[in-house]
Amino acid sequence: MNHHLEHLNSAPAQLATCSTVDGTDRAVLIALFEAAVSAADPYEAIKANLPKPPKGRTVVIGAGKGAAQLARAFEQQWTVPLSGVVVTRYGYDVPCDQITVLTAAHPIPDKAGLNASRQIIDAVQDLTEADLVVALICGGGSALLPMPLDDLTLQDEIDLNTSLLNSGAPISVMNALRGQFSAIKSGRLAQMAHPAKVVTLVVSDVPGDDPAQVASGPTIPSTVSREFALSLIDIWSISMPPRLAKWLEITPRGTPITQDASFARDEVVIIASARKSLEAAAERAKEIGIPAVILSDQIEGEAKEIAKMHAAIATEISRNDRPFPRPVVLLSGGETTVTLSKSGKGGRNSEFALSLALAGAEVPFSALVADTDRIDGSEENAGAFVSGQSAKHLRSLGQNPEALLANHDSWTAFDVIGDLFSPGPTGTNVNDFRAILIR
Repeated sequence: MNHHLEHLNSAPAQLATCSTVDGTDRAVLIALFEAAVSAADPYEAIKANLPKPPKGRTVVIGAGKGAAQLARAFEQQWTVPLSGVVVTRYGYDVPCDQITVLTAAHPIPDKAGLNASRQIIDAVQDLTEADLVVALICGGGSALLPMPLDDLTLQDEIDLNTSLLNSGAPISVMNALRGQFSAIKSGRLAQMAHPAKVVTLVVSDVPGDDPAQVASGPTIPSTVSREFALSLIDIWSISMPPRLAKWLEITPRGTPITQDASFARDEVVIIASARKSLEAAAERAKEIGIPAVILSDQIEGEAKEIAKMHAAIATEISRNDRPFPRPVVLLSGGETTVTLSKSGKGGRNSEFALSLALAGAEVPFSALVADTDRIDGSEENAGAFVSGQSAKHLRSLGQNPEALLANHDSWTAFDVIGDLFSPGPTGTNVNDFRAILIR
């Protein structure tokens, strides 16, 4: 290690009295997380991607957990008058001067989200070719923009989201299905804004950075056909609410296609992503004096199973210095899933961490597993710190880590040992962040 650690050791490292992750490692892991989040800073991301002002009006719309921060960053840097509406999760709002910021429920839609969708639709009515619509889109927007098609209801969208969240299907599958039932997703919002030009600035939280998948692409046309959507339900054994399953089978309407002329002038720019954030974390590790390896920014799958794969790599490194020599920090991103069978507290990142603790028991590693938007599942933490001693420590305190994992009660596990990670609002969302440090 080098002189950079002097600063890290003096930083607020959320030291826990009974944690198995020592202060130095914890400070390093926090520094890497902060580097990843900073790489997706809304102000800098917007600054580098401002569109050209139009001859007519500028209307800003947006949805997602970081939509308010993006809106404030945009209006601070825009040089001509503008108006607009964005929606974010309750508690994630920040004040804007010219853009209305609304809040709604996430991950299950509510009436406030329905009202926000209506106000956003109203904002893009009666525009001309001289006008510009800037869409600020980031993760979480799917739940925040409920707008059921035809005779469907808000309750139908609530039931849909509940079924999808419980299914264990990857985010790409969930968003493909959400678009089938929505009057605002899968490019339909951009169609409403026609003939104005729509420039979509995307903070990607999906593996592979397909912008049409972020928030179910309200301004980006979907290529998912009705037939393919039905096949996804079968492939992933998704228990669809009967009313929605019947509607999907008998309703001929499909999602917009990319050849639609209303999209001809539109532009889409990914301004921040997991890949860029992992690269920033790797560079920060290098500055600290620890080699870093990015495994992938596109990892999907059941959280507890993906954790076993990471644990196997950490074990091989610890025992045999392969495929990477020690010391090294393994970085990865993407979005894992949890197929719910019990109702404990926690989310996919803390579940990953608990499975990592079990699969990597006694391996000398320290890790931080967290969501970059600072909310992991049902609670207020972003994730958790974990080490090869975490499972042993839980048992010494009378806890059963295997039972906690089976009950999806990972929040309780890391609360007991003081290893919950709660950094507060980050203002962005580029999905999961995992850093495993092997000395």
